[in-house]
Amino acid sequence: MGTKEIFIVILQFILSLSILVVLHELGHFLMAKLFKTKVEKFYLFFNPKFSLFKKKIGETEYGIGWLPLGGYVKIAGMIDESMDKEFLNSEPKPWEFRSKPAWQRLLIMLGGIMVNILLAIIIYIGIAYVWGDAKIPLDSLKDGLWVQNSVLKEVGLKSGDKILAIDGKEMKYLDDILKPPTPPILTAKEVTVERQGETTTVKIPDDFINRLVENKRKEGLVGPRVPFIINKVLPDSPNKNSDLQKGDEVVAVNDKPVKYMDEVVDFLAAHKGEEVKLGIKRGDSILTRTVKVSPEGKIGVETYLDQNIIEQRGLYRVEYEKYGFLEAIPKGLKTAKNTLTGYLQQLKMIFNPSTGAYKSVGGFMTMAKIFPTDWDWHAFWKITAFLSIMLAVLNLLPIPALDGGHAMFTLYEMITGHKPSEKFLEKAQIVGFFILLALLIYANGNDILRLFGK
Repeated sequence: MGTKEIFIVILQFILSLSILVVLHELGHFLMAKLFKTKVEKFYLFFNPKFSLFKKKIGETEYGIGWLPLGGYVKIAGMIDESMDKEFLNSEPKPWEFRSKPAWQRLLIMLGGIMVNILLAIIIYIGIAYVWGDAKIPLDSLKDGLWVQNSVLKEVGLKSGDKILAIDGKEMKYLDDILKPPTPPILTAKEVTVERQGETTTVKIPDDFINRLVENKRKEGLVGPRVPFIINKVLPDSPNKNSDLQKGDEVVAVNDKPVKYMDEVVDFLAAHKGEEVKLGIKRGDSILTRTVKVSPEGKIGVETYLDQNIIEQRGLYRVEYEKYGFLEAIPKGLKTAKNTLTGYLQQLKMIFNPSTGAYKSVGGFMTMAKIFPTDWDWHAFWKITAFLSIMLAVLNLLPIPALDGGHAMFTLYEMITGHKPSEKFLEKAQIVGFFILLALLIYANGNDILRLFGK
């Protein structure tokens, strides 16, 4: 990625994170105000030692911290991440968190999570209303799928396969296979495909996720088979001085005819660091050009595909579905539900050591990388909605220092009638802080190791 692309990714990530943090903390804030509980501080990002901005309005100090690891509201009479215990030396005040009934404290704690779920639903409704759906029917793929991932190839899938079902469930659209946040093809035990007119079943091994995580290549999963048409030669290309032009289509490699990009990509991967001959279709002419293949198996070009080419060659069909406002509501609710269940399934895999999925856990760099390098509002809001669901689920984990930890102790009090002592809550908060710190170091450490190819 160039400097411009990196800047766009970072900007989208910070904007999305800011929206999510502010609204999450607003959930706590509004619940606290509803039950007449004093909120001393409301901050976007953390502010150890100093703040970038702060202003006191009424009884609350609003501010922006310099450490972009989240945000917080400081509620009077509550042991939180600030570890401020001064209030314990005085009698509980009516406006303090500790003075409120357990059910009110529970709702204050869950306020941020509820807002995150509600936000995701609203965003998904908006996406359905504004953009609708664009789906590719699998039966419209002229020559099957392009299997882009080398691990998928290793387990038995091949480019040209037409996926019919995953674990016995019929797949009608490409989106059914790649549905985020956990594409069904990642959790599959078996995949039924049509290959050269015959139906066959590909068994997926138990260590499939682990092998995907261990794979160092930046690869997709599956997609439509498309031609290799050059858009431009990249500045760092080994062929930057060649006469390759926009619109050139690769139709042969070392005199062997090829039709699709996957054939060209596989050929180049098998001839890393070599010189090869490409048959180039330019207008009505077929030209031969000798090009250098990089050690990574690339020729250093950007490709493109437009709707005219798709339609002219009948590569595949796109079905568009628009939603009125009232129709968008159930669609948004369904998408939110599917995203939530998908993320829970993803977490289940992470906590199952046999899958190796825990190795894929990443920190802020991983989160930032899911944003596109071009500013795309459709993609931005889809990612923000997913991150909102993710934030809600992670905050619900029963770890002291998270909302779920506070809620767990409050539920214990409501069930048993015994409130944990302030001393116990203080110690639990410290334990929770170190658990979160360890997870933060592990996740972001994975990012750093991946950055250096380890």
